[in-house]
Amino acid sequence: MHLPSLLHTSLTLLTSTLLISPTLVLALEQHIPEIKIKNSSPPREAQYHTLPSLRESAKIQDAWTKERIENIPNILRRWGVDAWLMTQREYAEDTAFWSLKSATQFSARRRTVNLYIANPTPGTPSAYTWIDNTPSVYTSIASILTAQNPSKIAINTHANIAFSSGLHVGELAEMKQNLGEKWTSRFVDRAMVAVEFIGTMVEGRLEWYRKLQETAWAMIGEAFSERVIEPGVTTTEDVEWWLRAKIQEQNYTTWFQPDVNIIGVEPIFGPPDAIEEPFVVMNRDVIQYGDMLHVDFGVTALGLNTDTQHLAYVLYPDEDESSIPSGLKAGLAKANRLQDIVISHMKVGSTGNSILQASLDQMHDEGFEGKIYCHPVGDWGHSAGTLIGMTNLQGGVPVLGDLPLLNHTYYSIELSVEHFVPERNATMMFYQEEDVLWKGGEKGWEWVWGRQEKFHLVRTKSGKGKVEVIEGTNGQEEL
Repeated sequence: MHLPSLLHTSLTLLTSTLLISPTLVLALEQHIPEIKIKNSSPPREAQYHTLPSLRESAKIQDAWTKERIENIPNILRRWGVDAWLMTQREYAEDTAFWSLKSATQFSARRRTVNLYIANPTPGTPSAYTWIDNTPSVYTSIASILTAQNPSKIAINTHANIAFSSGLHVGELAEMKQNLGEKWTSRFVDRAMVAVEFIGTMVEGRLEWYRKLQETAWAMIGEAFSERVIEPGVTTTEDVEWWLRAKIQEQNYTTWFQPDVNIIGVEPIFGPPDAIEEPFVVMNRDVIQYGDMLHVDFGVTALGLNTDTQHLAYVLYPDEDESSIPSGLKAGLAKANRLQDIVISHMKVGSTGNSILQASLDQMHDEGFEGKIYCHPVGDWGHSAGTLIGMTNLQGGVPVLGDLPLLNHTYYSIELSVEHFVPERNATMMFYQEEDVLWKGGEKGWEWVWGRQEKFHLVRTKSGKGKVEVIEGTNGQEEL
């Protein structure tokens, strides 16, 4: 999802779409070397995946969580701390709680305390949990701390990193009063402990993450088709609510409202300072023949989130993909090229800001303009890890852009490029977002499902029985 994904701007109409590789088109036209990561094209047409039963889903998620918790001592040792302590009350949870809880926990209860030890004494566990709203809980915590004697105890109090700042002021005050200076003097801020724990994806999650991503593609593919869109009738808002209804029908959920736009000559998300301005009213939201459409969309299930941005083209009657203007094909190809550039600079351990600068430098060297705003994805739609730019921070992101890039993680490669479209006599914006995963070593990064290298096509439905979306309906009625 765009940061921020808030603004609709004035948009006008246009044309396009293709079935050949746009990366190859751009390489031939501009003599740019082609760089691809493995499996850039989806292996097949995207299909829907039915989620497991609730009981089976809980078993799957809890197995993942168990594996992640078992890795906490390694994370603590890596960041030079001996323990990690969290305490929270019901409905006032630490951000990290949501990645630690079981699938059948819907909130913290009473006072819930989690303590993890980097090097537990022989025969003792590395993880402790208390659910206790009486003062005796602090006696029990102190007893464990005395036995383990950690020199540095990480707590989540960072000023700028949400995933490492979840300890509420009241809980910190209670610990200071009840544990005493002996232990609270050992409290330290180690932001990367929570960041790495939340941002690290275990291998077992990948099978279902691919299925979630494929399902998101399938929903987008159906939304951007004649099954949902009738030019001159269907609005962008109709398509947004059709997607919401489809998510519910498939028993998925989402972490943000789908955002569908008609691409014009103005950026969708406005200038950098537009985040402080009220919504901009669009000139037109009824989809017409020749429009290029954009969607920002994600699904949520099994404690995982996806984030995707795709483009579609609305064909005129009797048109096919060969009718699409070459300027639009080249625009999508240029966005693919910027994806390749960014991924080529995503070296584990590098900061997001250094990746951003290297990518922008190479983009400029190759003679085109764009914006880069990539982010971690997984437990959250905008998850824990370094940020590679933001829409309004192309010179670097304070604090979050200075974190190191993790391995064993998922990322949304989110960006946009400018491209002059001769057929429109205008410079237009081409937006893309796809999720990747770290495969390790020389394998590097891999697309979770694939990337968009051709437009979704909205064809004219033959006959009169077209799908119409009526205002005020859920977007699934057929007339």
